[in-house]
Amino acid sequence: MLISAFLVEDKPDIRQTLVEAMEEMAPLRFVGQADSEATATQWLHAHPGGWDLAIVDLFLAQGTGFGVLLACQTRKLAQKVVVLTSYHQSDLLRRCRELGADEVFDKSQEVDKLVDFCKAHADILAGTISPVP
Repeated sequence: MLISAFLVEDKPDIRQTLVEAMEEMAPLRFVGQADSEATATQWLHAHPGGWDLAIVDLFLAQGTGFGVLLACQTRKLAQKVVVLTSYHQSDLLRRCRELGADEVFDKSQEVDKLVDFCKAHADILAGTISPVP
């Protein structure tokens, strides 16, 4: 099963690299992308059931990923939101969790963990494994 993913990243080169790498390594396809908080929240509100996974950068040129996390708080139980960031201060990570992030990954060192998360989420959505409570 392919996951329908939505990416929020303001840097075009990182966005392109992530899309290419993730679509090659993980069972997903990107159904939408945004480069700002406003564009991301608009897309999410217009497509409430059109995604399985949102990958969100915290610091954007316009707005923040925190606002995107807020917009995702009314998502369906099967929809997951992860933060992919270069900033790993404990207060930022705690705030991400408070706002509903399912996981937080380091852009430079944990893309393989993000891929593993995607594979596990695809298996859960396909019904081949049970979700962890």
